[in-house]
Amino acid sequence: MEAWTIIAIAVAVLAVAAIVGAAYLTWRKRRLRRRFGPEYARVVDASDSRRGAWAELREREQRREQFDIRPLRPDERSAFETRWQTVQADFVDAPASAVRRADLLIQEVMRTRGYPVEDFERRAADLSVDHPRVVEHYRAGHVIARRRLGAVGRGPGNDTEELRRAMLHYRELFDELTETVTHTSGEPRR
Repeated sequence: MEAWTIIAIAVAVLAVAAIVGAAYLTWRKRRLRRRFGPEYARVVDASDSRRGAWAELREREQRREQFDIRPLRPDERSAFETRWQTVQADFVDAPASAVRRADLLIQEVMRTRGYPVEDFERRAADLSVDHPRVVEHYRAGHVIARRRLGAVGRGPGNDTEELRRAMLHYRELFDELTETVTHTSGEPRR
């Protein structure tokens, strides 16, 4: 075989490998973007590189595969919804306390469904695999609660309007985790 033939074959093999590699990266990006939704962009923006972001998202998926996540039984769902209604009703008289209790109730729902409830960032990362469209509500509610309530619950101001927004954010996640029927469409969230 002549040298130019060997070179042509090598170039062709490299070109095919590059095309296959590019197709794989495109497929991977689409799959992660589809699975994680808005969380994909948040992780990519926070990461030093796209590969680093992809590695983090894949690590989340692998961690999630280790959990035994289950839907709530009807009696559990009903009990949690009743408790949520109590927390919401208590917001009128004690907004700061209601926000704290809402956060704890969400953690209890997560635990019951099979999610670990370690630190907040780990909880949010774990939720992002199955609930990428509402995990940002969880983060937003948490930021407000931390700012308004402080680490021990006695933050500056305890602004009621901001605490109300935290409750609304928490409600979005609560509805998703409990698969509660929405008020607008009447359809269960998925």
